[in-house]
Amino acid sequence: MTLLELLTDAQQCLRDKGIESARLDAELLLGHSLGLDRVALYCAPERPVSGDEEQAFFELIRRRAAGEPVAYLTGRRDFWTLTLAVGPGILIPRPETEVLVEHALAFLVSLDIARPRVLDIGTGSGAIALALAAEMPQLDIVALDASAQAVACARGNAENLGLADRVRVEQGRFPEVCIRDAGCFDLIVSNPPYISAADIETLASDIRDFEPREALDGGPDGLDVYRCWIPQCAPLLAANGCLMFEIGHDQAAAVTGLLAAAGCYRGIEVVRDYAGCDRVVLCRRV
Repeated sequence: MTLLELLTDAQQCLRDKGIESARLDAELLLGHSLGLDRVALYCAPERPVSGDEEQAFFELIRRRAAGEPVAYLTGRRDFWTLTLAVGPGILIPRPETEVLVEHALAFLVSLDIARPRVLDIGTGSGAIALALAAEMPQLDIVALDASAQAVACARGNAENLGLADRVRVEQGRFPEVCIRDAGCFDLIVSNPPYISAADIETLASDIRDFEPREALDGGPDGLDVYRCWIPQCAPLLAANGCLMFEIGHDQAAAVTGLLAAAGCYRGIEVVRDYAGCDRVVLCRRV
C-alpha cells in the first residue's frame, strides 16, 4: 500500500468508530510510525509502505479505534512551545491551559523581583511549570504532585528539556508539604481536578476511560479542590502575591464566590480562553 492509501483506510476505520478527528489522528499516528512529520506524508503520497510498517501502523489505529488517546499512543504531546512526554496515568495537557501560562507570564514580568518563586500544584506532566521556566530562566519553581507516576513524568520532561535546574519537582499532597513555605511564593498556579462526579460519565471515552480519574474528578459539584485549597493558598503567598486557577467553563461564579468569601484575596478576575469560555480565575493576596 502507499502512504495515501494507508491514510485513507485508517481515516475510514476511525470514522466508522465515531472519532471526529479521524483524519488528524491517522496522520499523527502514521507520521509517528514512520518517523515523519505530517507535511512529509503528503510530499510523497505514492511512497510504498512495507508490510511491517503497515502492520505496526494499523496496530496503533486499532488501539485508537478502541479509544486510547493519540498522546498515549505516540508518547508525547505539544504544549506551549514544548513537546512533553506523556503516558497512561498522566493527564494530557490541553491547549486551553496555555491561557493560564500567558497570564502567569504577564504577572511575573510585571514583578520587580530578581528571582520570583512559583508553586505549581498538581503539576502532572509538568506542563505549566516547564512552560514558565522555558520563558523566564530567573524563576524559582516548585512543581508539586501527589502521584509518584506524575512526578517521574515531570522530572523526566524537565531533564529532557534541559530545565531540571529551574524546576524542582516534588512529590506530596498540598498543603502538607508546603507548610514551611509560608509567605514564600509570588505566584501559585494550578490546573486542578474540576469536573463534577456526575459529568465524568459524560466525557468522551478517550478521556473517561483512559486519563487518570484523580486528575479529573472534582467531587460532587467539581469544587472540592477549590474549597480546600483557596484558604490554604493565601498563607503561602508573599504580600501582593497572585493565585491563578484553571476552572471549568461554568464555574466562574462559584470559584470567584469562594475566593471572595475567603476574605484574603482582592482583584478577582475571570479570563476567557480562545473559544470564549471562562477558563482562568486570578486574584492577589490582600
